[in-house]
Amino acid sequence: MVETLGATERRACRVIGQHRSTQRKPRVPRQDEDMLTAAIIALAERFGRYGYRRITALLRRDGWHVNEKRVYRIWRREGLKVPMKQPKRGRLWLNDGSCIRLRPMHTGHVWSYDFVQDRTHDGKVFRMLYVIDEFTRECLAIRVERKLNSRDVLDTLSELFVHHGPPEHIRSDNGPEFIATALRDWLGRIGVKTLYIEPGSPWENGYCESFNSKLRDELLAREIFFDLREALH
Repeated sequence: MVETLGATERRACRVIGQHRSTQRKPRVPRQDEDMLTAAIIALAERFGRYGYRRITALLRRDGWHVNEKRVYRIWRREGLKVPMKQPKRGRLWLNDGSCIRLRPMHTGHVWSYDFVQDRTHDGKVFRMLYVIDEFTRECLAIRVERKLNSRDVLDTLSELFVHHGPPEHIRSDNGPEFIATALRDWLGRIGVKTLYIEPGSPWENGYCESFNSKLRDELLAREIFFDLREALH
């Protein structure tokens, strides 16, 4: 404004509501600005589907002491992609007003498990069984085999229960591997309550659907597995 319109600095600052000392103060970039910018760009290139929040978590894991606001500022300045926010979904309600979707309240409150299917380079199918803690969103285990049945589900859960302790509830769809009598009886003896979603209603298991999307988008859709051994690693 000062150079284009020929206005005085005092008048320009008064119009835009900025203190004159701010206008005169030279910008002093931080010493690590260039290194941090390079680190953010490198992570964004490596993890193309990550937003600035997940990039911030990776930076902190690598030893950077940085907050999300600074990463976001650099993210926008460098023209990196910021994923669009997804609209919030309402709860599911019955006619009597009761909620049928149990919300996780703490670690170990509700676990979820499901299968993801893909193919190796030779066209053969393999399946991935994963278990997540809905409260922390942590993936507790991923088991990869050509075929997985209810016995494999039971073995995977038993190992997790020994390591983490059994959850209060476990959520799944109505697949034959999850409703097998032996599995349900075993969970009942331990005291784990089963939560089965309505058939054809995957949105009732939103945590698994979200994990499915990320797993396929960030791994399965980007990697070629030439054999099952590569998928295991």
